[in-house]
Amino acid sequence: MSRKSMVFAGSGGQGVITAAIILGEAACIYDGLHAVQTQVYGPEARGGSTRADLVISTEPIRFPKVISPHVLICLTQEAYNKFGAIIRPGGLLVVDPMFVTTSKNTDARQAVLPMYETIKREIGKPVVFNICMLGCVTAITDTVHPESVMKALKNHIPANYLDINVKAFKLGLELGVAWERGQAGVLGTPEKEQLLNPSELRS
Repeated sequence: MSRKSMVFAGSGGQGVITAAIILGEAACIYDGLHAVQTQVYGPEARGGSTRADLVISTEPIRFPKVISPHVLICLTQEAYNKFGAIIRPGGLLVVDPMFVTTSKNTDARQAVLPMYETIKREIGKPVVFNICMLGCVTAITDTVHPESVMKALKNHIPANYLDINVKAFKLGLELGVAWERGQAGVLGTPEKEQLLNPSELRS
């Protein structure tokens, strides 16, 4: 990897910016990489659109904005409708079927992962949805070591909420690994593993 650009898009309150910050810090502080993170908020305090751009590189970064990302994460239909076309050919699109229905033809891998459903079933607290997403992205992109993300995660989460966040991150890692096992090529979404229950991976 010389340079990997990512866009995290969703709505206020989903924690997409927090996820981008944690991943960027993990890259810089614990993996010795260069990273730049920028963000844009909608006018609403909560529920408005949010976007976080993250660039991770082995070389110094001279331009912080992302025009055509390698990785695009959309956690709302609005985000997908707005940004779905900017992903570069051969890139990776990550969405949750609870919130996004993909409809655009794109020359990119599409990871449709039941993150929210998994969190509701395994943890029961949707507040850690963004950390599960972070685990999925960490596993699939293989840009930053999971152990480094875990260390950065601990710097941002209060001690009394750390256990469920660590669990959510590990569930996301498992979903990402399961999806990769079903990888069927550059186009399309693996159909078998994408809906795999993470508990099956531990059996």
